[in-house]
Amino acid sequence: MPRGAGRARSLSRPPLSPDLPRGKLRGGRRRGRLRGLTEDQLVSAFGICGSQAGGIIEYLTDGSWTKRLHPGWAAHAGVVAALLARSGFTGPETVFEGAHGFYQAFAGGHDAARLDELLGTLGRAWELLELTFKPYPCGSIAQPYMDCALRLRERHKIQPEQIAQIRCRTAEGPLPRLWEPLAAKHKPPNGYAAKFSLPYLLAVILVKGRAGLAEFTDEAARDEAVLQVASRVSYEIDPSIDYPRQFIGDVTIRLDDGRLLEERQDRPRGGPDLPMTWEEMEAKFRGNATLAVSEARAARVVEAVARLDRLERLAPLMESLTA
Repeated sequence: MPRGAGRARSLSRPPLSPDLPRGKLRGGRRRGRLRGLTEDQLVSAFGICGSQAGGIIEYLTDGSWTKRLHPGWAAHAGVVAALLARSGFTGPETVFEGAHGFYQAFAGGHDAARLDELLGTLGRAWELLELTFKPYPCGSIAQPYMDCALRLRERHKIQPEQIAQIRCRTAEGPLPRLWEPLAAKHKPPNGYAAKFSLPYLLAVILVKGRAGLAEFTDEAARDEAVLQVASRVSYEIDPSIDYPRQFIGDVTIRLDDGRLLEERQDRPRGGPDLPMTWEEMEAKFRGNATLAVSEARAARVVEAVARLDRLERLAPLMESLTA
């Protein structure tokens, strides 16, 4: 994945979901290359993708499913853009930096010098090894907080009934996604809404010691033991947190005996600076894959990926994915 979007993180500001606008442009690039588009056709494909960009976060209101649609719909838009461009349909050449372009519409403008710097590395600097994997199947911004809570639980052997209050420090930007309206976040209406409620996410980690797929069913979101702890979670604004460039976790738990337990994490786990272990990655893959395929097929994929750096050809990996 080459470097390209100079203002990508700005798309995390409310009320916009970054998956659709960014994903559509990435999808157009990938499909265009795979379909052998010429340079002019690829430029048009980007322009067509830009006109399909969008994505609102109103799903946060009621826990409806539209967030799940965003990544797949972005890929769909990329395919459509590549097919249209190959057929002669044109798109604007200045889709990114133009006066009415992508950066202006979705990021409030762009840094021209920074964009030139990034474009100068195309084909030479690659982002694949810089990707971050999510340890938990929920909102990215919340995950450092969840790690903090899990460490405190394990280190101090915290029992739910000991917890008097949980206080988090946060930037202002994540409030509409994870914190407000606070009463609704204390008691999310369903399992999907729970994925975007930091009170629930902290509570489920502290009560159950885990936050996997089973913790985000509608039934799990009604667990009274979890909701009681969630009701004790609050926040304060910390203007020093440089969101969205910085995703941090900062959790203080006050126990019923008056003790204060504090933990901070300065970056999400799962990236190059704080990677997940191979065992964690494998467990996450198997847990997801075996919802749709057999254990044996999932094992073949794991085996192929484990040998990826030694493969001369990608055929074994593709066979494990498609056979």
